[in-house]
Amino acid sequence: MADSIAAQYLDEARRQFRGYKRLGEGALSQLSDDHFFFSPDPESNSIAVIVKHIAGNMRSRFTDFLTSDGEKPDRQRDQEFELAQQPTRADVMRWWEEGWGCVFSAVESLTPEDVSRTVYIRGEAHSTLQAMNRQIAHYAYHIGQIVFLAKHLKSSDFKSLSIPRGKSEEFNRKAAPDRSKRP
Repeated sequence: MADSIAAQYLDEARRQFRGYKRLGEGALSQLSDDHFFFSPDPESNSIAVIVKHIAGNMRSRFTDFLTSDGEKPDRQRDQEFELAQQPTRADVMRWWEEGWGCVFSAVESLTPEDVSRTVYIRGEAHSTLQAMNRQIAHYAYHIGQIVFLAKHLKSSDFKSLSIPRGKSEEFNRKAAPDRSKRP
């Protein structure tokens, strides 16, 4: 039974990671190159900075996920919030893909038995389940920031990534036949 729950957890965690990646890409694909580097004020991060940060986090947390501390000694977290040289959109998208590559490489290799193993982040013990939930929440937070900025920048030209405003009833009517099959 425990293996079954652990396997279900891993399937759900993988689904959520894929969903957040897709959500972020849906927002990023709607932006101009200049939008990647827009910052609303000096204390806010641009989309490029957010991507640089989560990619650094992903590399650190998911490289040797089960066998080394998730805060790698070579990670320079503070530098993730700076753009020393003006990167290009291609650079930002490369960071994005490399970060997600680390996540999926680690997560796809996990087995149900790994879910209760102990991993460390900054020397603090976590179960694999706790560490993955921590990362899902962290990426959801930052991808929400990306979507918010994209919506702000595109305004009425932003193409909804979920049910568009004012379209809930239409969505519910289309989904109704599927719901009638449920008990």
